[in-house]
Amino acid sequence: MKPFPTLKLISFVAGALLLSCHSSESISEPAIQITAVPPRGQGDSHKFFEIRGTVSGATARQKVVVYALAGTWWVQPTTANRFAEIEENGSWRTATHPGSDYAALLVGPEYRPPSTIDNLPKPGGLVLAVTVSKGSEPKPPVFRTIHFSGYEWELADFPTDRGGAMNEWDPSNVFVDVRGLLHLRISKSGHDWRCAEVILHRGLGYGSYRFVVHDVSHLEPGAVFTIYDWDGSGPHEMDIEMSRWGQPGGKNAGFVVQPYYLPTNVVRFMAPEGTLIHSFQWEPGKVNFRTVSISESQLVSTLIHEHTFGMGVPTPGNDSIRIALYRFENRASPLQKECEVVVEKFEYLP
Repeated sequence: MKPFPTLKLISFVAGALLLSCHSSESISEPAIQITAVPPRGQGDSHKFFEIRGTVSGATARQKVVVYALAGTWWVQPTTANRFAEIEENGSWRTATHPGSDYAALLVGPEYRPPSTIDNLPKPGGLVLAVTVSKGSEPKPPVFRTIHFSGYEWELADFPTDRGGAMNEWDPSNVFVDVRGLLHLRISKSGHDWRCAEVILHRGLGYGSYRFVVHDVSHLEPGAVFTIYDWDGSGPHEMDIEMSRWGQPGGKNAGFVVQPYYLPTNVVRFMAPEGTLIHSFQWEPGKVNFRTVSISESQLVSTLIHEHTFGMGVPTPGNDSIRIALYRFENRASPLQKECEVVVEKFEYLP
């Protein structure tokens, strides 16, 4: 006859059963939530919103992929940056272009998200969880403006990916001093850089545009100062760029008619120290860019570079002049210090 189990054996079995039940309850199915839903809107390549959420039941190597619906589902924020990291507390955040709906996927490390998809994937395989949220109600826009050189300019306050980096535009980095000079700054808040941009309230069309800019030779290779005419509703952009684009020994200035990847659309040159006058004469079918330096007395000017583009020149539409100082994302020469650029004057003649 077998002896009855001792009290110690009974306690051990009961404890093991209790531990087993507790372990099985603590293993939850993977899940993902969107806790901060961006406003709904139509796709805009120059506008970003922050989207945030949480995950549960995830492992260390898993990541989050976000899509925004604008006709089709587009991976966010860019095709070169398709994953959001999961923090130790299970939270995640990234940027997204506006869309009518937003989707977040919890995926395995081997998952390769397509740039666009007609239908969202179902959970299974490398896709562990999916959630979709309608865009939130857009808030009425708050336009902050300044007056400079006789014109009203809007202060940009939404993030964009100009320069390959997620640049935050901070209205407090823009001001006009008592002499009427426009100041734009790049500042740093914690680990984040804050940039500056002003946007002319109305398009001016064909004519002569002239900008007097104080010395920008102090800019690091990771900073960009640009004056550009841009139409967000179509492929329209013309630029005067002051930057080495991450190359310490590179040329620090250029004229561009977008798209920049066509060699005939870009002209690079070296701009000297001191105050410079940048201008462009925009006519049907052509645009002539010029940069000249001026003496301290502004009585003597010297031509630095001039170029006329006769192909790919846009026509006026919903365009407007913009002046921006922002960060260029590069590993070779990342931005180290805060900086400032002063624009003395803007003039336009039809």
